Amino acid sequence: MHPRLRIAVLECDTPVEKVDQKYGGYRGVFAQLLHESAAALSQPDPVELDISGWDVVTAQEYPNLDEVDAIVLSGSKHDSFESHPWILKLLDFTKQAYLNPRVKVFAICFGHQILARALGVKVGRNPKGWELAVCEVDLSEKGRELFGREKLRIHQMHQDIAYGYPDEVVSLGSSPRCAVQGMYIPKKLISVQGHPEFREDIMNELIELRTASGLFSKELSEDASRRAALPHDGVAITVAFLKIVLGE
Repeated sequence: MHPRLRIAVLECDTPVEKVDQKYGGYRGVFAQLLHESAAALSQPDPVELDISGWDVVTAQEYPNLDEVDAIVLSGSKHDSFESHPWILKLLDFTKQAYLNPRVKVFAICFGHQILARALGVKVGRNPKGWELAVCEVDLSEKGRELFGREKLRIHQMHQDIAYGYPDEVVSLGSSPRCAVQGMYIPKKLISVQGHPEFREDIMNELIELRTASGLFSKELSEDASRRAALPHDGVAITVAFLKIVLGE
């Protein structure tokens, strides 16, 4: 019988209104993905999850690392390279979690960049611009082994990147627009620049709102909308992470 896995979602933003109402914050978005991924694990016994959410932006509340098995760093509309007090506090906590020999780390988009920054890598704007909707990632040898496929399909919603890899991590893959698509340390962490937790409804809502605000051009919006409903590998990515938490 597996122990109940205690996973703390660090909510680095609040989803747009419709998504927030439907899922209940990023805790709810990730809870759905984590439960789907736990069900997809090839395990003789069901894997039970205890998922908590922590507002690290406004409340700046954090879990006690002694009371969780893993943390998830969510995406965010904020810039990972800024030095707002809450971001500096998040960087410090991320370093603590990384140095904790027991706690595992799953970092997504903004969270992936925060993890890279916490480990000493420069983050900032991508000179190649936005990467949006379901895109293909060219996997490294380790990425192919970890995810069990030749290429990875994952939702993207970012214009910031990590400019390199920390010395201690293994690359998981790259894309034409972003060289650092994922980081891995065996038995410790997985990070991805994309959004395994996003679904067609979330992506379409973001595209619509950001196009209406003028952030996305018509051409960019139409291109992203064509790929919003494509199949993607969010569950495969999260299954790989849950195996790390389970000690596999």
